[in-house]
Amino acid sequence: MNSQSEMVTVVQGEFAVSHNPATVFSTILGSCVSVCLYDQSQRVGGMNHFLLAMSQGNGGSDLKYGVNAMELLINRLIKEGASRFNLEAKVFGGARMTAHARDIGASNAAFALEFLDREGIPVRAQSVGGDRARRVQFVPTTGAARQIRFDGKISEVATRPQQQAPTSNVTLF
Repeated sequence: MNSQSEMVTVVQGEFAVSHNPATVFSTILGSCVSVCLYDQSQRVGGMNHFLLAMSQGNGGSDLKYGVNAMELLINRLIKEGASRFNLEAKVFGGARMTAHARDIGASNAAFALEFLDREGIPVRAQSVGGDRARRVQFVPTTGAARQIRFDGKISEVATRPQQQAPTSNVTLF
């Protein structure tokens, strides 16, 4: 991620896909979750940002719901030349932003991880949970990702999945 990068913001309820090596996707997450999927062999990837794991019974197919957000992202990646069998994931978000309400963030993170497991898509890294918002930047052609927590710290994270949010910020490669 350098000064030549083209930053594309992915807001709640959206997703984006790119082949462009200069593209960097960026989003800000609280209890929402962002799944970054990429196929390194085809140098294509994408990011989504969803608010709730599932609709609350109104039959919604809105992108703010995890199932639809995941299916649309995967389908678009395949349309752009990715192989479903080569997809890898990095998962971010799912913070508990308020102690006085249901932990929506934990539900969102659990949904994303279960969905990816069920679909056979390996999670190469994750930073979920905690109580801080985070900014995530993702290079779709390489799978490189960086997380900046809103306590201002940036740090490295191993590529193995983690159960809890790290105590500082993250750069994933």
